[in-house]
Amino acid sequence: MHPAPEMDAAGGLVPRPSARVVLIDDADRLLLFSSRNQHDGTLRWYTPGGGLQPGESHRDAALRELREETGLTDVALGPEVWTGRPWTMQRDGVIHEVRQRYYLARVPVSEIDTTRMEDFEKASITGHRWWTAQELAETADLLRPAGLAHLLAALLADGPPRHPVLVDG
Repeated sequence: MHPAPEMDAAGGLVPRPSARVVLIDDADRLLLFSSRNQHDGTLRWYTPGGGLQPGESHRDAALRELREETGLTDVALGPEVWTGRPWTMQRDGVIHEVRQRYYLARVPVSEIDTTRMEDFEKASITGHRWWTAQELAETADLLRPAGLAHLLAALLADGPPRHPVLVDG
């Protein structure tokens, strides 16, 4: 018998604000990390980022996550370009409501250094690569956020939107 998932004191979902980075290099490629779904083995790709630490702003969290996950330290964070619809996840018996903000950053073509990742990231992340919009459009792998190929193509063609675009996952 599994213990019941933990919730907040009012019996609701535990908020998990998150910051992610749409990291694009000089060749207009997007950096994504991968992991395998434990249930069906599918490969899923997503942008660098993660949850905020207590007292941390979304922008500060985005830059910290980039340092930890990519080794990149001299990144000028641009505007928030996408806002994720809330979704739920369970980790360590706690159900979280995840709310993600995606920030744009442009960098020169770079090697990625993952040695500063946290242990749980090292255990779950299976790889990383730089993707073109065309490669994203052609893959059968699961991409997050949903519609990523179109979102990236629009961002490259039109630049950052005036207001963040609402995205799924």
